[in-house]
Amino acid sequence: MNVSKGARQILLHGLALVLAGLIWGFLVPATPYPRLALVAHIQFEVNGLLYIVVSVLLLALPHQVGPKSIKAMLVAVWLTWLMVLSEIGNSWWGTIQTLPIAASQAAATGGSSWQELIVKLSHLLAGAGLTVAWFLLFVGFWIRTPEKCESKY
Repeated sequence: MNVSKGARQILLHGLALVLAGLIWGFLVPATPYPRLALVAHIQFEVNGLLYIVVSVLLLALPHQVGPKSIKAMLVAVWLTWLMVLSEIGNSWWGTIQTLPIAASQAAATGGSSWQELIVKLSHLLAGAGLTVAWFLLFVGFWIRTPEKCESKY
């Protein structure tokens, strides 16, 4: 996979996350824990915009981000999908361990052990994936020397 194709895939995922978040926003009041559903809505929107920014940077600015880094970023995108989908489930489950502040505001009582585990693992994996993706993006832009930038234009 080349960098341009990967960046376009990241862009499409970002746009899809925003669209899914907008649609999910209509369903927030219908859930047992609307405050937790609102958290899912916000996660969709914020992460979607984050990936749109990543893709625009990759497509518009000179960098040294390689194909392996793009693959790692796409893994982070998929892990983000799992996280936001677990938050949709959480708006029915009401887990309290991973998002204790939102859970207390939602008056959540806690989910079963498997529900708590799904929410916890999805957040840990997505957080790790996002951290790796942003580190690779930072390094790919940081190692870009001025001479290389000038020669491209």
